[in-house]
Amino acid sequence: MTDDIPPRILATAQAEALIARLTTRHGPLMFHQSGGCCDGSAPMCFARGEFRVGAQDVLLGHVAGDVPVWIGAAQFEYWRHTQVTIDVVPGRGAGMSLESPEGQRFIVRSRLFSDAENRALTAAGEPPRGG
Repeated sequence: MTDDIPPRILATAQAEALIARLTTRHGPLMFHQSGGCCDGSAPMCFARGEFRVGAQDVLLGHVAGDVPVWIGAAQFEYWRHTQVTIDVVPGRGAGMSLESPEGQRFIVRSRLFSDAENRALTAAGEPPRGG
């Protein structure tokens, strides 16, 4: 077993490039992943502070440097054993997400953590929750 704690969240190079463009245009960003249907199941990108994070939101980590990625607690329970990667694909995303006019949309891909990674994450304790 490795002593390293695996990141719960990653972003592809293509996602990081889009995040950089959106940051230039909108300032600091954040993501929220809810458990809703349709576009609610896609990662939503907001200008930081435009989405209020609550006590039922779990911080998965940061991508593209300092962009926090939050997930609803109920959704986190389903995904706690997976590493999530934010990616982009062609198409229009949700109307509320900042990438909508870009002709691309953020999506998530995931993989199950190995047994060793799950042990390391469990030993590290629960991730932070919002205020």
